[in-house]
Amino acid sequence: MPDRLHFTESDEANALIAADPFALLVGFVLDQQVTVQKAFSGPLAIKERLGAFDPETLADADLDTVFREKPAVHRYPGAMAKRVHDLAVYVRDAYDGHAARVWTDATSAAELRANLAALPGFGEMKVKSMSAVLAKRYNIAVAQELVPWHPTLGDVDSAQALTDYQAAKRIHKAQWTKAKAPA
Repeated sequence: MPDRLHFTESDEANALIAADPFALLVGFVLDQQVTVQKAFSGPLAIKERLGAFDPETLADADLDTVFREKPAVHRYPGAMAKRVHDLAVYVRDAYDGHAARVWTDATSAAELRANLAALPGFGEMKVKSMSAVLAKRYNIAVAQELVPWHPTLGDVDSAQALTDYQAAKRIHKAQWTKAKAPA
C-alpha cells in the first residue's frame, strides 16, 4: 500500500486517500466537474469539518451543510453531498462499513468491475480509473485486466506525474471529442 497518492497539493490529503479506502472512493465520487486536486482534497475537508471520516458518520451527517461551508467542498455542493451520502450508506450497508471490501471481496476482474459499478457515483470511466489505481498503486491482482490503455490516475506517482496525466487527459479528451464530431 502506498503511503500517499499524489492527487492533491496537500500531503495530509494525499496520505488520507492512500491510507483510507473510503476516502479514496469519496475522492473518486467527487472527481467530476472539478480538478483532480479539488476532488481528492474533499475527503480531508469533510473529515476536518465532521471530526471523523467513516461511512457510518457520513451516512448519519447533514452533508449538505458540510459541503456548503466555505470554502465549498465541491463546485456542486448539494448534488455531491447527496452522492457522497449515498456512497456512505451503500458502503455501510453492503460492506459493513469496510470500503476495502469492494476490492478485497472480489475474486475476479468481472466481480471487481461489478462491485465498483454498483457504487453510487461510479460510471464506466471511474471504474476504469479506480481499477488502474488499485492495480498500479495497490498491486490488486484482480484489477489488472480492467486497466485501460489510456493514461489514468493509476499512472500518477508524483506531483509531476499528476501534471503530465492532466496534460495527457486534455489531449485524449480533445481527440475523442474530435473523433465524435459529425463530419
